[in-house]
Amino acid sequence: MRLNTTESTDSSEEGVVDAACCTACHDLTNTALVDDVTMLSALGNETRYETLRCVANSGQEGACVCELPPVVGVTQGTISNALSRLHRAGLVDRRKEGRWRYYTATTEAMRLLSTLDDLRDESDE
Repeated sequence: MRLNTTESTDSSEEGVVDAACCTACHDLTNTALVDDVTMLSALGNETRYETLRCVANSGQEGACVCELPPVVGVTQGTISNALSRLHRAGLVDRRKEGRWRYYTATTEAMRLLSTLDDLRDESDE
């Protein structure tokens, strides 16, 4: 494995060093790394992030997919896609009642949103 750097080395390729000379920068397993990236990338879109916020604020009963489009300002298809991505990332749970699906935020999602709120509050001080 080779890493790009801005420093010149004795290597025949300028700006490239062997990874063996570098220390590990984290202690995550590959699975944990993939899970974290999946969760964070699911929030990397305004529609998905706003949808998760709405679901998290809907309480224990959850939010029906039909309630979210007018609040978020997108089509029901867009909301459904956003909720599917959030579900795959482990940020929302869903249950079906008749022909409707209701979504609730997972514990992980609530902790993540709370952390983001805390960080925003700290930066406002």
